[in-house]
Amino acid sequence: MKKFLFYSHMSSGNVIWKAMVLTALFTFHFSLFTSVSAQKFALIDMEYILKNIPAYERANEQLSQVSKQWQAEVDALTTEAQTLYKNYQNEVVFLSKEQKKQRQDAIVEKEKQTADLKKQYFGPEGELFKKRTALMSPIQEEIYNAVKDVADLRGYQLVLDRASDTGIIFGSPKIDISTEILRKLGY
Repeated sequence: MKKFLFYSHMSSGNVIWKAMVLTALFTFHFSLFTSVSAQKFALIDMEYILKNIPAYERANEQLSQVSKQWQAEVDALTTEAQTLYKNYQNEVVFLSKEQKKQRQDAIVEKEKQTADLKKQYFGPEGELFKKRTALMSPIQEEIYNAVKDVADLRGYQLVLDRASDTGIIFGSPKIDISTEILRKLGY
């Protein structure tokens, strides 16, 4: 009989424990839900915004022209190196050991010049990067300030860019403030 009472006591204790845990979980979920629902979110479409800013289009055109010009310079050096190599291949049987060495050194030097120029123009800290930063930073800063002003005015805690975030599957047009940002910028 004592054994039965002990198990009976344990099972009612478990029921009370489970009820307390369920109450705590419900309270936690309810508070989490209310805190999340109290936050305000908005979306912007940065591609749409940028396409509607003429200064951005002009900057892109400038970058494209400069990039083509610099690429032509790199291509010219590449062609010179290839020509030196082809000439060397055609004449190698007629060259002395010393002449071979001179031609090989000339080819290697031309290839090095090509690589250096390519790095100077298109490297991670190259001229194109610097020019892009100089042209785009003011535009990006202006957009950022407009987004911040609208977010502060409307009380948004979070503004996401739907163009760059692949994690957004759906965003209601009601929370897209892209047009408002463009108006704030004067477009």
